Amino acid sequence: MRRKIIATLLACTAPLWLFHGAAQAFPDRPVKLVVPSPPGGPPDIMARLIMDKMSAALGQPVIVENRPGGAGGLIGAKTVLTAEPDGYTVLMGSTSTVLTAPLIYKNPGYSAESFAPVAGLSETAEVLTVNPSVAARSVAELVSLAKSQPGMLRYGSAGVGSLPHLEIEFLKVLAHIDMVHVPYRGGGPALVALLGGEVQVFSSALTQMLPYIRDGRLRGLAVTSATRDPLAPEIPTMVESGFDQFITASVNFLVAPPGTPLPVRQRLSEAVASALASAELKDTFAKMGAKAEPATPEQLSSYIVQQEQRWSRIVQATGISVD
Repeated sequence: MRRKIIATLLACTAPLWLFHGAAQAFPDRPVKLVVPSPPGGPPDIMARLIMDKMSAALGQPVIVENRPGGAGGLIGAKTVLTAEPDGYTVLMGSTSTVLTAPLIYKNPGYSAESFAPVAGLSETAEVLTVNPSVAARSVAELVSLAKSQPGMLRYGSAGVGSLPHLEIEFLKVLAHIDMVHVPYRGGGPALVALLGGEVQVFSSALTQMLPYIRDGRLRGLAVTSATRDPLAPEIPTMVESGFDQFITASVNFLVAPPGTPLPVRQRLSEAVASALASAELKDTFAKMGAKAEPATPEQLSSYIVQQEQRWSRIVQATGISVD
């Protein structure tokens, strides 16, 4: 009987030993960081900012791989969902890809809680922006213009189900206006379209838009954070502009395939935290209007559950649904 009890205990604890050993050995080869959008968008910018410092902390290269394909990032996200759960493939998750796209698509193939949480990374205010050709210098003037010309203004997004799409649809519901949606394959192409006048309106991360606002190529009407951003204090908030329900942010974080061992995810999370603690990276984030938001796997798990509930209410209000 004693031998049976010992054998049973060994069988139960063996996986824990294996996980501990895997965490000690991890990583022994490059880690792939998948960005489910084209180069130039906010998730891609964040990935490339942290990859070198993560590499230094891990002792192995972190390689950014762009896997665009539209559909709110679903296509790229699914490549990580089905990857080996060994920590060598992680996803640059975002509000759009992990939180909102699964709520909008009828058969997304995953939910926000399908992935294994790894680490928090950053939070950036979004900014509602127009091409300077638009005769609007405030949200109120944009709403008035849209009401006077129903369906004439075009707004770009990073794809159906993306955060920019959902934000402007939410504004349309709150303001009772009509603008035409033009989806692109990522935030980078949508920004190019806005700069060229192909679309007149776009909402995206302050990280992406501020340089063009500063040089006069775009006009920022309002930030979506609860308070004005210190980097652009002259731009009012959506709350100040009369929309007290309109508080959103572009959040980036890392997630892994389901089943990735917690010790391995903790190792990755520590590398991200080490990168975010860098004075150089803090300075870069501050200049871009991004706020470092390190989080453990456990903290990120709680955040995802909370935000999924909040975005579910917004999606229901907009009525956005894609087959």
